Amino acid sequence: MTIIQIFVLALVQGITEFLPISSSGHLILVPALTGWPDQGLLMDVAVHVGTLVAVLAYFWRDTCGLALAGLGSVGVAPARRAVEGSHYQKLFWAMVIATIPMVIVGGVMVATDASDMLRNAEVIAATSIIFGVLLYIADKRGATSKTTEQMAIKPALLIGLAQVLALIPGTSRSGVTMTAARMLGFSRVEAARFSMLLSIPAILASGTAATLKALEESSAFAFGDAALAAGLSCAAALLAIHFLMRWLAHASMTIFVVYRVLLGVALFTMIGAGVI
Repeated sequence: MTIIQIFVLALVQGITEFLPISSSGHLILVPALTGWPDQGLLMDVAVHVGTLVAVLAYFWRDTCGLALAGLGSVGVAPARRAVEGSHYQKLFWAMVIATIPMVIVGGVMVATDASDMLRNAEVIAATSIIFGVLLYIADKRGATSKTTEQMAIKPALLIGLAQVLALIPGTSRSGVTMTAARMLGFSRVEAARFSMLLSIPAILASGTAATLKALEESSAFAFGDAALAAGLSCAAALLAIHFLMRWLAHASMTIFVVYRVLLGVALFTMIGAGVI
């Protein structure tokens, strides 16, 4: 894989992972639009590791609080005392509940290769438009009063069920979880915050599954390429997260909706013209 390919893939992943525009859809489109060979599962894992490091670093206070809550839940007394009385105990279990549907359905799809059947431009074009429109409706109609500190089991489960739809390329995990959170009355910033925290177990689960599958297929891989891709995607993701949180503090999600619809229309046009 050339340096240009690594650079493009890392930037695409880093920029799109946390914006509500679908990172998996864009990663599938890169080889389709450039004629490059598919980057393979392990390269996908490498760039996802970079974005995972970025979200852990950006939300370090939250990730530390959640880690302590997790340790406390399995009997580590000092950790339990450190977060006792804080919202992190409830938030930890909310994230566990929200992650379970994705793990179950995602595991079935990986085991049956169902995910591979959906990796095409037609699916991405359709889901970009459909879920873009749903994001617009939720953002306009949703209330803005709830915060992540108020996250309870029921809304977490509903957001987790919505997250399952992100297994369809082009849907956008961040987009569909933000859509669900906005529908449930969470503010734009808090919807984005919970979505990005929820990406931590989601990326870990999908990355582990992809790594195991790639190793079974004996995929050749250069670890130097992996390190470079992870570093670049981490830097791009940090910038994207900062931009998103600042943007949503004073503006709506309409800009992302417009991008999704234009992308879908452009893809259908290129498909009709035989370009891809």
